[in-house]
Amino acid sequence: MRAPAEKIGSAAEVMAWRSQWREDGQQVVFTNGCFDILHAGHVSYLTFARQQGDRLIVGLNSDRSVKKGKGDLRPVNPEADRALVLAALECVDGVVIFDQDEPAELIAQLLPDILVKGEDWAHYVSGREVVEAHGGRVVLAPLLADRSTTNTIERIREAYGSRER
Repeated sequence: MRAPAEKIGSAAEVMAWRSQWREDGQQVVFTNGCFDILHAGHVSYLTFARQQGDRLIVGLNSDRSVKKGKGDLRPVNPEADRALVLAALECVDGVVIFDQDEPAELIAQLLPDILVKGEDWAHYVSGREVVEAHGGRVVLAPLLADRSTTNTIERIREAYGSRER
């Protein structure tokens, strides 16, 4: 098994891994997200994604793209830390950081066999068209109720917001 840092790569490195896995007859799954404060919902989601194929690549939103989408207070953890935590998970085979607002360009490069997104994104799955046009499929993952980074941050604020340090 590779060390977590060895599972984090540039788009070109991840493309090479994907090519090797395909040559080995393995199905490659892709998903993406911010994964700011890892919680049970993330672990359940990523485990589900990995179960859809043989290898899981996670596209990780850069700090810039998280700030653009979620505001100046996010992310809580910088992209290098988030990537390392994701790469340490047994179900994750590769992590690639992307700077665009959505991963459509990265997905078009990787052409995963399976694209997984949370069922809360059923209305729009970035990259769906290119994956399906190349014979791949899109799978919507079930979510754990009340498990989100926003909920976690709110619980922390409620518990510690007014306490002196």
